[in-house]
Amino acid sequence: MLQQTKDGEAEAANAATVEQVAKQVGDLTTQDDPETDTAVDSGDKKKKKRKKKKKPAQVFEKAIANEYRGIYPPGEFQDYNLKRTTNEEVRADANLEEAEKSWNKFRKGAEIHRRARKHAQENIKPGMTMTEIADLIENQIRDMAGTNDTLKGGIGFPTGLSLNHCAAHYTPNAGDKVVLQYDDVMKVDIGVHVDGYIVDCAFTHTFNPKYDGLLNAVKEATNTGIRTAGIDVRLTDIGEAVEEVMESHEVEIDGKTYPVKCIRNLNGHNILNRRIHGGKSIPIVKNGDPTKLEENETIAIETFGSTGKGYVVQSGECSHYMKNTEPPANASVRLDRARKLLDTIDKNFGTLPFCRRYLDRIGEEKYLLALNQLVREGLVTEHPPLVDVKGCYTAQFEHTVLLQPTRKEVVSRGDDY
Repeated sequence: MLQQTKDGEAEAANAATVEQVAKQVGDLTTQDDPETDTAVDSGDKKKKKRKKKKKPAQVFEKAIANEYRGIYPPGEFQDYNLKRTTNEEVRADANLEEAEKSWNKFRKGAEIHRRARKHAQENIKPGMTMTEIADLIENQIRDMAGTNDTLKGGIGFPTGLSLNHCAAHYTPNAGDKVVLQYDDVMKVDIGVHVDGYIVDCAFTHTFNPKYDGLLNAVKEATNTGIRTAGIDVRLTDIGEAVEEVMESHEVEIDGKTYPVKCIRNLNGHNILNRRIHGGKSIPIVKNGDPTKLEENETIAIETFGSTGKGYVVQSGECSHYMKNTEPPANASVRLDRARKLLDTIDKNFGTLPFCRRYLDRIGEEKYLLALNQLVREGLVTEHPPLVDVKGCYTAQFEHTVLLQPTRKEVVSRGDDY
């Protein structure tokens, strides 16, 4: 059926096209069949066979083919009526708009991350101090950030350089004398942010190949977590998949065989703008949590393997701090020095994690008493090193993943891992 349009010109054009096609059909129906037989002599009378005409369907098909040369015109286009109406739907539209704005910023941060970690992998050597290694990585990020404003871009959190049985949250403080050894297993956890959108990505650096089995187990577990993660996937299902792969491995180190265990109280997490831990924990063991991942979330899939107990506790001098995004309502700051320090934190870091070296770098002095008061009042949270049993080895691999509506993007993926 023909459909009326509001545009008179379009209607006239359609009518002209129909008339033209009809004329061609009429012309073709009056043409002789080229295969008509000649007259046949049957005595005194000559008889002619009747000329055959092509069937209307064949004629119409040929006319249409000649007219459009196989490229047929479209019909009427109409937009889908996808206007969101419920509060949840409106919120979903807003989340998508925000997510789309963030994707290119995550990609910029990821490119800086890839270059910074390549620089680190090529230049870290045994005999370097932890401070030299941290400066090597962080100065590279600062140089590539394109801004001196630490709130607009640059380091997303203190560079983790946790060694051996220490799994996470170690970075050197001023005066740290620890030196990297050939037989060390170092977790290099690097954060880069662009306008508060944080790329969280880590690898494990070793020199001695005897640890290759441990590193491969953890890397495989991380990739399994990435493959499993997605919109509407339950958190416990990700943990179960990671655990199954990780703990299927055992490794031999110095003649002794160890089962590789997931460090069950360390997790991945979702990432919000200027909040490295957004509220969801992504387990690396089956834990029964039915919470599901959602469209447009940004997540960090990170897994930790250990030759020890597979459980960490806080130990050692604290270096990592972060302003509390949900401070107690009754928090108060009595010391003038503490109020000034909190103002410095707001201006330089906001809610991004920081360490004592960063305070030293911007000229803060004699701040430990004030910093401890901010911690006691709940305005700042502290995150000491996390360690398994001494003498064991731990490894970590991590990537940042964007859960886009129709696909996921492992934004920090590189040629190295």
